Amino acid sequence: MPPSNLSVAEEIYGGVAALLQLLWKWIKGPGMHRIAIVAAAVMRQVRRNMTSNRLLSSPHLLAFFWMLLLLWGERWIYTNHVNVCDWKSWEKWPKGATPHHLVLIADPQILDPHTNPDWPSAVLATVVTITDRYLKQSYNALLHKLHPDSLFFLGDMLEGGREWKTRQGLFVDPKWGVRGRTAKEQRWVKTWHRKYGDDFWLQEYQRFGEIFFDPWNVAGSKPGPWQRGRKLVASLPGNHDLGFGAMVQVPVRDRYQAYFGDGNRVDVVGNHTIVSVDAVSLSAGTSTQRANHDLSSIYGPVHEFLDGVQSTKRKMAQNELKFWYGVERGIKFKHHVEELDKADLTRWSRDPGPGAADFPTLLLTHVPLYREPGTPCGPQREHWPQKKGSDEKDPSNAISVVAGYQYQNVLSEEDSVKLVKSIGNVVHAFSGDDHDYCELVHSDAKENVREITVKTMSMSQGVPTPGFLMVSLYNPIDKDGKPLPGSPEKTVQTHLCLLPNQLVKYMNYIAFCIFSLILLAVRAFFVPVLRLTPFALPPERRGASLPIYKDKVEPPITPSSSSSNGAGSTRWAGKKGKHRPRRSLADGKWPRITINEDYYDTSKSWKTTTGRGDRFSVKIMVTEMWTTTWRDKPPSNRNPHVPYAVLTLTHKLFHLLTHLALLPTPILSFLSSLLLLALPSASSCTPSIACPNPRSPIAAVVCCVAASAPPPVLAAAAPPPAPPPALDVARACTSAA
Repeated sequence: MPPSNLSVAEEIYGGVAALLQLLWKWIKGPGMHRIAIVAAAVMRQVRRNMTSNRLLSSPHLLAFFWMLLLLWGERWIYTNHVNVCDWKSWEKWPKGATPHHLVLIADPQILDPHTNPDWPSAVLATVVTITDRYLKQSYNALLHKLHPDSLFFLGDMLEGGREWKTRQGLFVDPKWGVRGRTAKEQRWVKTWHRKYGDDFWLQEYQRFGEIFFDPWNVAGSKPGPWQRGRKLVASLPGNHDLGFGAMVQVPVRDRYQAYFGDGNRVDVVGNHTIVSVDAVSLSAGTSTQRANHDLSSIYGPVHEFLDGVQSTKRKMAQNELKFWYGVERGIKFKHHVEELDKADLTRWSRDPGPGAADFPTLLLTHVPLYREPGTPCGPQREHWPQKKGSDEKDPSNAISVVAGYQYQNVLSEEDSVKLVKSIGNVVHAFSGDDHDYCELVHSDAKENVREITVKTMSMSQGVPTPGFLMVSLYNPIDKDGKPLPGSPEKTVQTHLCLLPNQLVKYMNYIAFCIFSLILLAVRAFFVPVLRLTPFALPPERRGASLPIYKDKVEPPITPSSSSSNGAGSTRWAGKKGKHRPRRSLADGKWPRITINEDYYDTSKSWKTTTGRGDRFSVKIMVTEMWTTTWRDKPPSNRNPHVPYAVLTLTHKLFHLLTHLALLPTPILSFLSSLLLLALPSASSCTPSIACPNPRSPIAAVVCCVAASAPPPVLAAAAPPPAPPPALDVARACTSAA
């Protein structure tokens, strides 16, 4: 075909026009014939399936219960779990209080090839689909039922974010970090760097956004009463996002902050200050590698942030008071001249200085603060619950104080004290990384700060029951930032909300599946015994090419016929129109002699019907069990113009949907017959006939796919033609285009 000079729009227009012309031609020609065939097939299937005794049969009732079970396990269970965590069910504020509702989510850690490199791609894709669906369902239920005013993530957004090569900057493992990799990762690291780059990271970021960013306003953008607005913050990095300590790569961190935001930030919500700190980069300052290598590019920005964080807190508190009370503090300058190289530029003129209003502060860090080994995490920890009488040391219930390649379970004592002292007025700390719940009160060196390590929200991170943390903030203040009289002493209340346990749900599925198979097996056994109505439909009887019966015609009773021999019989047979066959008195139809193949074998020897009962009963039981557990019988009349592969694929698809309780069997039979009869033939699609003069390549393809021919009329004794292979259709369409 010569190259087309038409534009894309003209090609599309030409293709649509060609398709409409072929469609109209098909309707005027063989289309009506096919529509009549489809209508007849639909009515036939409706008559066979839409009967009360079939619709209300036990297999369909069982399918109905399966549908309810799937709706419960895949939809309703998430809403039910979140409903239990309603704010009013656990908040204990004074009457008329309007608290700020905050939700903390830790370690969503969406899966990718870094999860388990040895998994086949099909297994990984299945696990990714299941875990993503779990996160979506849980997150949407959270937004609809709880409608938080603010939502903060605590790091580890992506499973292998630190491993995907950046587009710019030097991306190479530090020499001191290569030996720390496991043997499995060392085999795959070159493949990761070659195959997964910045484009793959952006795809993972988009996937994260589709799960968590897009539905943020699905339940409305209006905040709660007396709240400034709704806020979603996902900038706090984890070790899976950047790495840990001396092994953090600056280009990886720059990419992360360019899309998720700065890991070190200050926010004011509900008259509380939230300080987020990039703890994984901070740990490079106390790393053992600091003595031999310059790591200031890693920990330097965090130290700079902590040096000025108290000033930032005071300035943001002043802005909050100005919003609510309209107090204009104004800009105050000192009346003296300073040399530029000697001037103190760390203090902004709007900073009122020490002693000004400062809200209660919440510290957010991905890695938990340091604690002594064996410090118990409390009774709400799922793995190894706390033993009775072990308030001081319980190693099985505690977070292990260990470190390894790209991770460290807790920060160092030095970094923990530095965080609390630098930020100041920390009333509560929240962390992630461990994946399980942990609650404790730190030592005097860390100002007795209460810390909660939040459960992971993902079902694939080693914790059977995922969850998230709900935080209620209530701190009424005056125009100077001081608490109002009668305000509660504690301004922070927390509640752990648990999500569905997937293992329990899958065990319920397996148990009900076993029960269903037993029930269907019992029913299949009793169908021939108690002569119940079979669920499997008998094969449809159609008009045959050759007759399987003949009319029984007897000679007329006359004196000549009774006394004559062969000559008389010949005379009777030669008389045309002189006799009439007698009607049957039972049903008013002409008596027939049926040729039943069950009485003869292929060698024309006589077969008795005795002894067939046992085999017949077993056949019925097997047929019933097969039909009710997996699929109905395939249609006996396949359209010879449809490739066999198309028939098989279509039939398998519908039966799979029925097996998953998504399509009842009557609808299955209807759709199967509809598609098997309505699919057009592509065997006659050739460039010379179907597409004699296509206007464009698109029109050629459309013409080839849309072309069809009416079914041929077969002779009575002629065998049906073999179905054309699907490969011929592809070749015809390729040559046409």
